[in-house]
Amino acid sequence: MKLLSVSQVARRTGVTVRTLHHYEACGLLRPARRSGAGYRQYGEVELRRLQHIVSLKALGFTLDAIRASLDADAPTLAEALLQQVARLRETIARQHALLARLEQLELRLAAGEVIDGNTLLSTIEASTIMEKYLSDEQRETIRQRGEMLGAERIGEVEQAWPQVIAGMSAAMQLNKDPASDEVRALAQKWRSLLREFTGGDAGIQRSLNTMFKQEPVSMQQHTGIDPALMAYACKAIAALPVG
Repeated sequence: MKLLSVSQVARRTGVTVRTLHHYEACGLLRPARRSGAGYRQYGEVELRRLQHIVSLKALGFTLDAIRASLDADAPTLAEALLQQVARLRETIARQHALLARLEQLELRLAAGEVIDGNTLLSTIEASTIMEKYLSDEQRETIRQRGEMLGAERIGEVEQAWPQVIAGMSAAMQLNKDPASDEVRALAQKWRSLLREFTGGDAGIQRSLNTMFKQEPVSMQQHTGIDPALMAYACKAIAALPVG
C-alpha cells in the first residue's frame, strides 16, 4: 500500500496527530520512514500495530503495559483479551469483597451502632485478612449467614463474644481443667456463637483456625484472642460431646 503521512493516518483513523507523535516519543509506534522533507510516513505494518495499540488501550491497558505486550513477541489480540478478562475478574472480585464489607457496616449502623474512623479502619483491615484465608464461596456463605441472622441478632452475638472470651481467659489464667463443667459451659457458648458465624461449615472453621495461626497479632487486636487462649478454647471445645 501507499505510505501515508501522519495527517492522513490521523484523518482516517481518528487518532490525533498529537497522539501519534506521543506514541512515537514513547517508543510505541515509529513511522516506517521519513520523507526527504522529514515528514513521518506510515505503512501497513505500522497501521496494524496502531490497531493493536488502540484495541488494547480501549480495553484499559496502560501505555507501559501495551509497550511491554507488543515488545514481548507481540501477543495476538485474543491473548491480550484473555489477559484483560483475567484482570477484570480480579477487579470484580475485589469490588464484591468491598461491597460485602460495606454491607456489614451498614447492618451495624442500622442496628444503631456508632462507628468511628478507627473502627472503620479496623473492620476493613480484618476483612482484608479474611479475604486472604477464606475463599469467595466461604465469604459468601458468611455474608448470607449475616443476612439470615439479621442486624439485631448480629448485635447480640457481638455483645456476647467479649463475655465468653473474658470468661475463657479467666479460666485459663486460673489453670482450670478444660474438661471441667465450668469451662465446658463456656466452651459450649463459644462453639454456639462460632456456629452462628460459620453456619457449622467445617471448611470455614479450618480456614479460621489457619487465619488465627498465621495472623496472631492482628487476630488478638481484633478479637482479644491470643494463641494461648485459642489453644485452651480448642481443648475445651474438643472435650464437648459432638453435636
